Amino acid sequence: MDSFRRDGLTFDVRDAGPPDGEPVVLLHGFPQDSSAWDAVSPQLHQHGLRTLAPDQRGYSPMARPRGRKQYTIRETAADVLALLDAAGLERAHVVGHDWGGMVAWGLGAWHPDRVRTLTVLSVPHPAAMAKAMVTSDQALRSYYMGLFQLPLLPERLLLAQGGKALRGTLRSGGLSRETAAHYVARMQEPGALTAALGWYRALPFGARDGIGTVRVPTLHVWSTDDAFLGRAAIEATSRFVDAPYRLEILDGVSHWIPELAADRVAELITAHVRTA
Repeated sequence: MDSFRRDGLTFDVRDAGPPDGEPVVLLHGFPQDSSAWDAVSPQLHQHGLRTLAPDQRGYSPMARPRGRKQYTIRETAADVLALLDAAGLERAHVVGHDWGGMVAWGLGAWHPDRVRTLTVLSVPHPAAMAKAMVTSDQALRSYYMGLFQLPLLPERLLLAQGGKALRGTLRSGGLSRETAAHYVARMQEPGALTAALGWYRALPFGARDGIGTVRVPTLHVWSTDDAFLGRAAIEATSRFVDAPYRLEILDGVSHWIPELAADRVAELITAHVRTA
């Protein structure tokens, strides 16, 4: 399959690997797209795994609804359930990075019957994140989330001079010139950046949809050079998982784990899937 539909929206998806392999859903973050997994997926295929990597809500050109309420985690998690239904899958292993990791936490808490295992890269459980905001330097690290609540200004700042600011942020985190240019180009598509920022702007509307305890086997991966997410929330996350939980720390890797540590990520996912 190369696409699926939900509520009048059409999502692009990369479905690859052995058709009868254990299904692994790969969820990207901001401002990435499904290509974030390009160096990971082939290695999973070599181990007999099937991968489904969607361009999520706001990133697929035909899935950019207007309005902040359209981008809550409830909505984005429901998109993944629609993907599983379209693929004829009762359950899948779910892997998420950045905002994709937030969706993964939501699925693991709200729909454990659809998730065989959970692998979350970079982001802590949202309850651990909330606590760290007032007990550590996490609020300083997350200053941009407040900035992104403003209308229009973030778009202008990030895309000015051909996306110089956005490109600079990506390059400073270690992404290649080509990868950074690709992500910036995608965000320059009509309405793309506003839709992607909708995930941040939906935070006030999703506050009442608390993501509770996760009850599926969970692998949590964090990198020590992540400028956006600190250690405090990561180390507190285990309190919100009532299932086998493992924290793997990657030394010297920045926030962009799927692109910069693809070999290790593929190795960890494969081993975690096999535990199920």
